[in-house]
Amino acid sequence: MSGPTSDTKPRGLDGVVAAQTRMSHVDGQNGVLIIGGYELKELAGKVTFEEASYLLWKGRLPSAEEKEELTRAIALQRALPESTLEMVRDAAKKGAPPIDTLRMACATLSLDLKNPSDISPGADFDNAKMLVARFPTIVAAHTRFTAGLEPIAPRTDLSLAANFLYMVFGKEPDPIAAKALDTYWVTVIDHGMNASTFAGRVIASTRSDMVSAVTGAIGALKGPLHGGAPGPVLDMLLDIKTADNAEPWVRNELTAGRRIMGFGHRVYKVRDPRAEVLSAVAEEMGGAVLNDKHLFDLAREVERTVLRVLDDVKPGRNLKTNVEFYTALVLQSLGLKPASFVALFACGRAAGWAAHVIEQHAEDHLIRPMSEYIGPRGLTIGK
Repeated sequence: MSGPTSDTKPRGLDGVVAAQTRMSHVDGQNGVLIIGGYELKELAGKVTFEEASYLLWKGRLPSAEEKEELTRAIALQRALPESTLEMVRDAAKKGAPPIDTLRMACATLSLDLKNPSDISPGADFDNAKMLVARFPTIVAAHTRFTAGLEPIAPRTDLSLAANFLYMVFGKEPDPIAAKALDTYWVTVIDHGMNASTFAGRVIASTRSDMVSAVTGAIGALKGPLHGGAPGPVLDMLLDIKTADNAEPWVRNELTAGRRIMGFGHRVYKVRDPRAEVLSAVAEEMGGAVLNDKHLFDLAREVERTVLRVLDDVKPGRNLKTNVEFYTALVLQSLGLKPASFVALFACGRAAGWAAHVIEQHAEDHLIRPMSEYIGPRGLTIGK
């Protein structure tokens, strides 16, 4: 009996279970995201990013003593090696985008390790802390260099999120702003077997090292089909300007065959649970930090309009609000530029990538799927 034809086989491994993991579970039908056993709403805003990272790396939340030890260990590793800092400077000078700079800078961090090829549990844990510590420093330094400014050295007495904002703006952030960024990073820390996580696991499955695997994951995240479009969401809101303009703008975009940014998801058929969390964060940011809720109020109106029009124009497609929509509002409210949004996402997802590398190294099994040859056969070289 012949097997299924190529037309009936899943494309892009759609629906294929590629691994077992304790990191996260995505329930797209019911809009539930479970991270390390907890629903997202039980973690975001209630635990710090460092605690959520520990949960993924160790399988449980840390005790008070472990939390203090972890937070200090990460804080002490925030400073970049000189070779990495110079690479970031050169990348900014040449106009490299933040996500490209982060990928290149991540690879250089191997130079600072005594044994870059060590994939033991202890080395993986240490390298996970190092990467999570230094990613925000890389993005902050690139932001400063791009603006023609010198980078600001990290502090060890601030949380990871607060220190990032300090390194960008040169002053201690409002506590609400720091908590907003921290909550954002917890919200995006892991999300099932997405493309970048899978890429990192494939690399780790060859017994390659943590830095190599995470560098590859960044490369996968850079692609627009994965890294998303929180920046264009902001452009959309600024282009619409007023709630009255929303419906004609949306219908015009759909008539032209263009996608409405911030809506629709490969997995979720209901509202993205991460959008639920970030919606509340954005509302708090708009009122408490900027004292200007215009953009947030506009976003609420645009969201309602888009959902109604999508149901009308594309019935049955279940195109609902995704994480990108409110990511744009949160990061913009912090005063950050859209060009850095994907790199900031990577700062949060780095902890999840590292956790998957740890899990894959423990499994120690090479990921090697099969392929189906569909090319010609029997060709010969003529005389």
